[in-house]
Amino acid sequence: MPDDRGRRSREDYEKGLPDYHDLTAGLGGAAPARSALTLRALLAAFGLVVCAVGAVLAWRVGVLWLAVVLAVVAVIALVDLGWVLYRKSRGEPG
Repeated sequence: MPDDRGRRSREDYEKGLPDYHDLTAGLGGAAPARSALTLRALLAAFGLVVCAVGAVLAWRVGVLWLAVVLAVVAVIALVDLGWVLYRKSRGEPG
């Protein structure tokens, strides 16, 4: 496995990342946590669509401050969606 500065492979993510130690894992402890990247991608896509449509509707009605706020949130959702899809393309589970 490469050091923390190197690129990780799909197999590295499947094996698990280093420095995870759960002393109670075999004694009824909680299962290792997994990232919910797919859920996060769906929520970001939903937020992007809702905010973009809301921004257009607010702009047409004439509520410009709301259109700007919704457009900013839509851009944030777009950036988040891009980052999540990038992480999934690297092979991270979730």
